[in-house]
Amino acid sequence: MRDRLLEVREFDRICCAPDCGDGYCYLPERAFRDLKDLVRSSAGDGSRADALEILRLGYRRGVGDVISVGSHVGLIQTRSGWQVEILPKLDLGVDDGNAQTKRVFLRMLRSMRDFPCKSLDDADLRVGQMPLYEVFVGMYLQEARALVKRGIRSAYVTREDNLGFCKGKLMVGEHVRQNSAHAERFFVRHDEYLADRPENRLVKSTLLLLRATTTSSRNQREARQVLAHFEAVSPSSNYQRDFSRVVTDRSMRDYDSLMRWSKVFLVGESFTAFSGTDSARALLFPMERVFESYVAQQLKKALADLGWEVTAQDRGYYLFDVPRQFALRPDVVVTRGDGSRVVLDTKWKRLVDNPRVNYGISQADMYQMYAYAKKYGTPEVWLLYPTCPEIPDGAGASFYGNDGVSVRLFFVDVAQIERSMAALRDVLCAKVAG
Repeated sequence: MRDRLLEVREFDRICCAPDCGDGYCYLPERAFRDLKDLVRSSAGDGSRADALEILRLGYRRGVGDVISVGSHVGLIQTRSGWQVEILPKLDLGVDDGNAQTKRVFLRMLRSMRDFPCKSLDDADLRVGQMPLYEVFVGMYLQEARALVKRGIRSAYVTREDNLGFCKGKLMVGEHVRQNSAHAERFFVRHDEYLADRPENRLVKSTLLLLRATTTSSRNQREARQVLAHFEAVSPSSNYQRDFSRVVTDRSMRDYDSLMRWSKVFLVGESFTAFSGTDSARALLFPMERVFESYVAQQLKKALADLGWEVTAQDRGYYLFDVPRQFALRPDVVVTRGDGSRVVLDTKWKRLVDNPRVNYGISQADMYQMYAYAKKYGTPEVWLLYPTCPEIPDGAGASFYGNDGVSVRLFFVDVAQIERSMAALRDVLCAKVAG
């Protein structure tokens, strides 16, 4: 697998020229062509308008065609069998071949509400040494094994059979057509309590696919062991029809994660509109959302014992009240016990240590924070960025306005998230004490 694996980071550039030099990641021509086809086909599809935010096709003199990576991370599988892993650009201070980056990234993924696996065991899956595809396969198998332990669900299934005894309802017309010369048989419609239901058919189809595509001996063994529990279940013959028949009530909650993963593996559904084509398949995550979700989750934990209300993606205000238009949705709103509020917005962007360009903070972001301050009636608004070595903590930490509004910066170390959130908690508590 690793001889057909390319690991890149956000904002890296990919080319197919072996001698393109430093600053470029090399991908063999056939795999590069598949990736180009994916970019072109997606860029022309209005339903996948975010394609240009993920991969951008360009040209460099002396290099040729170049694919630039955006701020979406995850996995792309090409038709030629190559896998392109896009990892977040983290500054961890270690050089272990991306192992620690993968571990941090997967911890961040688990914070997302729509991520289908919350019980990832980093050590058990050896995520640092495994390709992302094998990690995702391992996640599915982990969920499938947990389902088997809890018990596979059965349901009454209506069947029509030509039996040697009468059972259920006799289908007179069909009985006459088939049994005019066989008085000993009965064509009947009857119900049986079987495990052969849509959810289990989809799980079995996914297990069969993963067993055939994984190159990990451990995952292959796990897939075979779990499949043994689905012997009485037939593989799905029509994915879309079976997905449309999936039951989503409380009794089937154990299948929620598996159904989400099955859509990823069987029909190519991804977490962005950029889900792939016949030439390639993508499983990508926007880092802006991942960072936002991770910070909100960890900040709630850090403030849990204070009794403060922490709301993610608050929808309480609009930029214009008459009519109510342009909803304001800050990433996190903290309401203290005394009623004072703090608005925090996360930005997955690397700042620069240069006050002449406002440290790389966009003007639009500042306008947005000012609107939050006015609508939420608070002078405390924060912009949260990931740490980067180019700018030390505290540089340009605050911006003050004559009307009492201040925008403060805070740098989050995603590899040491608990320590970062503890430091942010101390600042927020000190404001109250002051």
